[in-house]
Amino acid sequence: MGYFLMNSLDLPQTNWRLKAALILVWTTPAFWTMNYYVARKAPGEIEPHMLALLRWSLVGLALLFMAGVEIRQRWPLTREEVVDALIMGALGMWICGAFVYIGGQTTSAVNIGLLYALSPVMIAAVSVWALGESFSVRQALGVVMALLGMVWIVSQGRPERISPDTFSVGDLWVLAAATSWTVYSIRLKARKSRFSPMGRLLVMTLGGVLVLLPMTALEAVLLDSWNLTGQGLWLAVIAAVFPGLLAYLSYSFMQRELGAAKTAMVLYLGPLYTGVMSWLLLNEPPQLFHLVGGIGILLGIYLVTASRDALPNQSSGQVPTRLP
Repeated sequence: MGYFLMNSLDLPQTNWRLKAALILVWTTPAFWTMNYYVARKAPGEIEPHMLALLRWSLVGLALLFMAGVEIRQRWPLTREEVVDALIMGALGMWICGAFVYIGGQTTSAVNIGLLYALSPVMIAAVSVWALGESFSVRQALGVVMALLGMVWIVSQGRPERISPDTFSVGDLWVLAAATSWTVYSIRLKARKSRFSPMGRLLVMTLGGVLVLLPMTALEAVLLDSWNLTGQGLWLAVIAAVFPGLLAYLSYSFMQRELGAAKTAMVLYLGPLYTGVMSWLLLNEPPQLFHLVGGIGILLGIYLVTASRDALPNQSSGQVPTRLP
């Protein structure tokens, strides 16, 4: 299997680190899909904001062991970046966290995965306006194809019937999360940090937890519920470990060993893994409109990202942005 993976990426066999990175190309998308599994299993077990708060609190505790020394040694920098950390935490951990779990109450895991797959396309498109990056005709075509794929999915293969009522409530929550992730990613690239990538992620995670605390309390008051079962706590642990820590560490390792361009292969595997996971674990078999729309989105991702390293590179000091 290792021989097949290396040849598929056209890389020479060098050492165990390269072999591990090649295997992670095929396993990391499975880590991401666990967040969509959690979103669908959470209703009745744990409230969305409570789930997001526990997830990122656990991630923050783990990151303290890995980057806490840096934060203590460079505490003045933390105070300088506190406002930015709160903004990034709100975008990346609150909206992109809790909103997905709210959406999971009324839409399928396949829809969540496919709609979130629009993120790299939206990031590339917004970068033209926000960062002044170039944009080719091929990339513009990719954006159009991805948007058409999204419309096909939310209309369940009946785009002629598109109306404000076409989008389910869950789809709208997920699209809001994907849009917030786009803003998060653009801001991440535009605003430099003097922390290491892991140190910066820790600071932003702590900012996200601070934002989530009052939102979780407000949710409990409005719903008159602090619903949290043992299963709900277990789901929070899954969300922290798999789409949180393991996804981040794996992604960082792959970018360092393979480079951004080859690591981008995981974008194309995500929707496929989501479909398989939904079928096997949630009894939500993908429909034909998922296949057709998914092809449009994946082709759009390819056209938008194939001609450049659309994903941030660890060597530039940026934090990987694929942490749904």
